[in-house]
Order: sequence, then C-alpha cells, then structure tokens
Amino acid sequence: MLRHADSAGEAASRVEVTAWRPQHGRLALLYVIHAPADELKLPPMAESARVDHLWRHTCLEAFIRTPTGEAYCEINLSPSTRWAAYRFDAYREGMENLDMPSPRIESRSYPERHELEALIDLGGAPELARSDWRLGLSAVIEDADGGKAWWALAHATGQPDFHHSDAFALDLPAVEPA
Repeated sequence: MLRHADSAGEAASRVEVTAWRPQHGRLALLYVIHAPADELKLPPMAESARVDHLWRHTCLEAFIRTPTGEAYCEINLSPSTRWAAYRFDAYREGMENLDMPSPRIESRSYPERHELEALIDLGGAPELARSDWRLGLSAVIEDADGGKAWWALAHATGQPDFHHSDAFALDLPAVEPA
C-alpha cells in the first residue's frame, strides 16, 4: 500500500494487504501493519460488534463495487474486532447500514507488526455476489502520540479520500457458487 503525502503518523514503515474471494459472496482480507508495537496506537480488544466512526483511529477498510457501477459498500475493521458496514448509492451519496453478518476478525500483535485477518460475508449486497469486484483497500494508522497516516492501494489527487473512484485499484473476479 502507499502512504498518503499528507500523513502525519510515522510509526508504520509499511502496510500490506492481501485480498481473495474464498467463496461465492465472501471476501477474505489479511492486513499487516509493519510498526513497532510501542509506537502504534491500537484500540483495546472488545467484543465483536457493529460500531460507527471506527475510522477515527486505527482502522482497516475495504470498499467494494462492481467494475461498472457507481454504488459501493464500505467495510471498516478495527484491531479491537469491532466493525462497521455501509452501502452507498454513488460517491458519498445515499449512505445506509449494510445488512450483513458479523465478519470473522482475528487480530494479532507482535513486537514489530500487527496483523488483522477477516472473512466478510457480503450476502447483504446481493448485487455484488455474482459480479466481478473492484476494490479500494485502505488503512488509517494511528501512532501512539496521535499522529495519523492514511494508506491505500492508490490515492486520488488532494486530501486522503478512500471513497474516490481512483482508490478502487484492485480487480477480483467473481467466484462461482459451490
């Protein structure tokens, strides 16, 4: 992933993400934040639950749309195992909660990195199930001192904006139902 030029946070030297579709209508993600544990601000572990405004702190995100559509979904994953999911009709328009089961989130810390692995069931967005996907994968990384860095596969010109169409930079082909 690429660090946005306006980022103030410097704890993470690198953020990597791997995305795959293990089954029809599901998305698997593995984020690896390369940062010393004492320099990274992570929310405390909590019961997995839907919570808004996760992006205000360390948060790993996935934006999903079809290659030709304007509508998209946003998934927010916290290292605490809290999560949020939204649907938009178009660029930042028509936001509503996305009805979906709780993602399975595993969050692991090591001295020099943090990993978050998630399995997301997008059954609440049937228009995506049989389609190819265009993904925007991103991260907000907060330093222990409060500085933030914005990471993404691609950044639009100007301020960090993970919703911008330029950020949707990864194509994942559809998976046939089993």
